[in-house]
Amino acid sequence: MDERRQLKLVKKAVNGNPDAYGELIKEYQDYMYRTAYLYVRNEEAALDAVGTAILKAYQQIHTLKHPEYFKTWITRILIRAAYDEQKRLMCRGELKEHLVKESQEGVSLEEKYDINMAVTQLSEKYRTVIILKYFGEFSVKEIADIMNTPEGSVKAYLSRARDELKKILKEDYIYAN
Repeated sequence: MDERRQLKLVKKAVNGNPDAYGELIKEYQDYMYRTAYLYVRNEEAALDAVGTAILKAYQQIHTLKHPEYFKTWITRILIRAAYDEQKRLMCRGELKEHLVKESQEGVSLEEKYDINMAVTQLSEKYRTVIILKYFGEFSVKEIADIMNTPEGSVKAYLSRARDELKKILKEDYIYAN
């Protein structure tokens, strides 16, 4: 969808047009699912997070002040919904069994599991920047917009998160041997 058409749809949605909102969601639904899945690693929970985010965004669309930032705005809502789903899974003890995805070339299932477990141990802000940067392939500027944080802070979070991951993974390796 081109930017001008998207901007028109967002403005219509902000003014209460449910059909325009529906078209926007249709455009972003795959992106939203992939992003939610990166957080919860569970198909059902990702779908629940997307559904919750779509509903909350629809209820709050009138508060969107800058239609050109619709993707950033809805991503913030989605991340909050994904964290809520993740907490629900953790409370039910289901998160661990869904962390391991299919092995990618050159990365064993064990390594993938270790990385996923290490990411879940990070604080919320560090986990968010790692997921958005390395799994969602967002730029530092986009992450800053999504998190409503200065770019310098995002860079610092990324650096600290990578350091934390190294420590966690190194400790896992030391204790395993």
